Amino acid sequence: MEVRRGDLDLVDRNDEELFAIGQAAFQAGDPRRAAAAFGRVADLFPSSRHHPAALYDAGLSHQRLEEWRPALQRFLALLRGYVGPDADQAAFHAAACHHRLGERAEARALLDGLSARTDLDPVERMRAFTERGVLELEAGDLDAAERSLQRALSLWTQAEESERIDDEAPAKAHYWLGEVQRLRFEALPLDFGASEETQAEALEQKSQLLLSAQSHYLRAARRGSPAFGIAGVTRVGELYEALHGRLSQAPLPPGLDEEEAAAWRAELWSQLRVLLQKAVSAYEAALAAARARGVDADYVQSAERALERLKALLLARQERPGADPGSGPGR
Repeated sequence: MEVRRGDLDLVDRNDEELFAIGQAAFQAGDPRRAAAAFGRVADLFPSSRHHPAALYDAGLSHQRLEEWRPALQRFLALLRGYVGPDADQAAFHAAACHHRLGERAEARALLDGLSARTDLDPVERMRAFTERGVLELEAGDLDAAERSLQRALSLWTQAEESERIDDEAPAKAHYWLGEVQRLRFEALPLDFGASEETQAEALEQKSQLLLSAQSHYLRAARRGSPAFGIAGVTRVGELYEALHGRLSQAPLPPGLDEEEAAAWRAELWSQLRVLLQKAVSAYEAALAAARARGVDADYVQSAERALERLKALLLARQERPGADPGSGPGR
């Protein structure tokens, strides 16, 4: 096998030495050297007691390098040759690699196998159902995604009766259930040209979807997950902002004179302001949690920009009370 110039010292090492070098390199944050050392154990010493661990750790090293195909090859080799906890974890990692490579059918097949195994730890089955739900959501099958994610939470409820479970697992499932409802919310149109009854029904459905999504996002936040909790609260702000944006486009009813039109706009704004204030509160809560936990992600920066935008819009409305409900900076 080809050896990098910097890894020439690996040549003629035995399996024990190579495995130790790989462990040290991985812990030191050098996944490239770790992958080389573990890879030599995997390729040159198939009968070594370290062989299955070397396959697994070589896969992890390539994953850290975002080398999805080499990582996948190592994980699949482990799955073909061994059984046990490492092989189970390799199946999850292989599914993630397939996903990264755009091979959703292959990823789904691995997750289907894991979720169907009654001998698997309930927490691991929950993980399989959650990951499967994410794949189904990305494929646009929201009903299937919801079923998988609800099944994950059902397993969590059962497992929590006998053991303490890491909060990240249920937080992730709740977050993605929120995403299911958010996508339904976004897909439901509000047709201002329809009858008042049809508009009212659509608005009620849209409001219920918003509240359902909010419920799941806030449950993710209550689990204390730095990633999914903060991202979920940010989504709550986005939902209220989106509903405000759509309703602010409502046309004037026909036949109003100037005074009646001004009164109609004022009444609409009084209702829409509540949505903006809810959005502002959600963004502020997300940012406070992000600062407290040291989270710096794209959605945090998005929340900062949104908060500035909405505060400017609220201020503009105070200064220009007769303006259109949706008018303000950036509109």
